[in-house]
Amino acid sequence: MVWIQRRKLLASCLCITASVFLLVTLQVVVELGKFERKKFKNSDLPDGQAKMEEESAHLYPLPRKEALTLNRKTQLETDSYPIMLWWSPLTGETGRLGQCGTDACFFTINRTFLHHPMTKAFLFYGTDFNIDSLPLPRKAHHDWALFHEESPKNNYKLFHKPVITLFNYTATFSRHSHLPLTTQYLEGVEVLKSLRYLVPLRSKNNLRRRLAPLVYVQSDCDPPSDRDSYVRELMTYIEVDSYGECLRNKDLPQQLKNPASMDAEGFYRIIAQYKFILAFENAVCDDYITEKFWRPLKLGVVPVYYGSPSIADWLPSNRSAILVSEFAHPRELASYIRQLDHDDRLYEAYIEWKLKGEVSNRRLLAALRERKWGVQDVHQDNYIDAFECMVCSKVWDNIRLLEKGLPPKRWKADVTHLSCPEPAVFAFSPVAPRWSSLQDMWIPSFEQSKKEAQALRWLVDRNKNFSAQEFWALVFKD
Repeated sequence: MVWIQRRKLLASCLCITASVFLLVTLQVVVELGKFERKKFKNSDLPDGQAKMEEESAHLYPLPRKEALTLNRKTQLETDSYPIMLWWSPLTGETGRLGQCGTDACFFTINRTFLHHPMTKAFLFYGTDFNIDSLPLPRKAHHDWALFHEESPKNNYKLFHKPVITLFNYTATFSRHSHLPLTTQYLEGVEVLKSLRYLVPLRSKNNLRRRLAPLVYVQSDCDPPSDRDSYVRELMTYIEVDSYGECLRNKDLPQQLKNPASMDAEGFYRIIAQYKFILAFENAVCDDYITEKFWRPLKLGVVPVYYGSPSIADWLPSNRSAILVSEFAHPRELASYIRQLDHDDRLYEAYIEWKLKGEVSNRRLLAALRERKWGVQDVHQDNYIDAFECMVCSKVWDNIRLLEKGLPPKRWKADVTHLSCPEPAVFAFSPVAPRWSSLQDMWIPSFEQSKKEAQALRWLVDRNKNFSAQEFWALVFKD
């Protein structure tokens, strides 16, 4: 009897142990799954330092276009759909049949489809475009499509004619791109008109007792635009509150120090108290316009802008921003800002458009109205979906032309699809501080990227795979 009880007790213990083991194993599997998803998500992001303030994490996560339901019959017929192969694993989707209007394409990151007869296009994310592996040899019916919304510093090779003209289709910040992303940081016209964060001028004048007229918030220091040199010089002529890692002289509350807080309510409320904000891009390129420009306009703060030479084409009204390019020296800019700071009538002329809710720029209004994607809008496709569908639709257009016995239309990118001049530095006086190591890097890096672009194009035109040794030998060839 005692022996039987001992066996029952032992059996109970074994059952309990097995249950605990299963629970622990299940938890480990769940946590590993979370880790892998997080790992994959983070693997697509460029260097963390550059992301501190420069590029909001607006790519991730994005609501994906809902896939078509694949029943068994449809799965068997997958070969009848054009395959769009993401050579850069941006979406992480191993396979999705996506609907694009009346057309459908199969989107995947699975490179085993490289030689599939229905593979029609290769999609590249610019920041990840490199020489390590390219889908070569490139067949006549293989289109290459580039998605690149980032600054040139993320991949300078793309900004030279030999490389940008490798692509058939583009989605870039340039208005000349096949799918322009110029307004990628602007949700819509209503956020520009909104008075939600606007601090009345009388209150701003009172706040000036403890706040500088200008605010600067940057944590990606010494980028190709050399903005920190300009701001450092400007600070000798006018007071600037600088909250970021660059030229910092003022601290944000602890809960807002994380770069992810740049779109937090608390951060907006702090910035909205200022009259002016230094909105300096990290690179000078036509149509490269980021949240640094749109954010102050949404908050009712006058942006003092440096960046896109074509910014005047995108202002909400003729007088809604102060353009640094119109001043010969920071001394003159400081003088003008002091003038506006002391004259309410002159200052209000820069926010009159917002107070009246009047966005008069027809180009801007048309771009927002006509774009085929939305920003932070679950009711619209995001721009990655729009990019995929643009390529899918153009591929289908050519399939239908071929079915009619007509030649396909050949699309090709040109230099206007990504246009940035060589980086330059400000030199205001012989006693200006020495360039940092980063400043020393940008111009040589740009020159090096020219050689890399030429070498890459020469190798790709041979239309066969090549090694890194072949590439670098060609780059450094005399």
